Amino acid sequence: MSLFGKLSAWRESRRLEQLEVSEALWSEALGDWGVYRRYAPQSQEKLREMALRLLLRKHLVAAGDLHLSDAMRLRIAGMAVVPVLELGLDWYDGWQTLIIYDGPFVAEHSWEDEYGIVHEETSERSGEAWYRGPVILSWEDVLASGLDGFNVVIHELSHTLDMRREGANGAPPLHAGMDPAAWKRDMQGAWDDLGRRAESGASLPVDEYALEDPAEFFAVLSETFFEAPRPLAAAWPAVYQHLVAFYRQDPLMPAERGVSAP
Repeated sequence: MSLFGKLSAWRESRRLEQLEVSEALWSEALGDWGVYRRYAPQSQEKLREMALRLLLRKHLVAAGDLHLSDAMRLRIAGMAVVPVLELGLDWYDGWQTLIIYDGPFVAEHSWEDEYGIVHEETSERSGEAWYRGPVILSWEDVLASGLDGFNVVIHELSHTLDMRREGANGAPPLHAGMDPAAWKRDMQGAWDDLGRRAESGASLPVDEYALEDPAEFFAVLSETFFEAPRPLAAAWPAVYQHLVAFYRQDPLMPAERGVSAP
């Protein structure tokens, strides 16, 4: 680490010491979230410190008439650090701002077809992540996160991890020792299987929205990996192990104390 990097880290640690977060406030923010309660006490403490550091590094901005309370900020930050709990906050470098709407927001996009015709599209979204930011979230959907494998915070933050390598394409930068060819093969196999299941009306291990494109497939896999790992591991064990290796966490491993994985 450079001299200036050390100085920045020292300043952040000093600011961290000045933050006063009571146990009651922390419990209000995350105490009801099954993913947090699944972690062992040591990991819970690590998650708490990383969440506070995230709040020091990033800007959380309320849109419209929404007011962000301390508990709301802590809930968003706590959920946001879960994917990088064993990777480090540096994986979120490159963007600075989270914008929070009260409910779904209207996104406007344009795209060009193969004939050169530009199309305009508007749609309601629960979240969105842009290269270099911002990350946009609906507070209504943050509150719904933790139900039925859904978590808009983990979903959108996993997009930022995906974007660290060649854009949002479902292929985040893998760690040394991970096999990109095996990742691609097993993800493609799961994608094809999900499509067959959806067409036949069979039960799905992840939300059908994963079939939108490879980037959404990775994001849906990621939120399901943390929120509802058991059906994911049962359906596609190879994919599950790729996610274990990438996130350096295994939600199905028993914790020292906490709730069992869904």
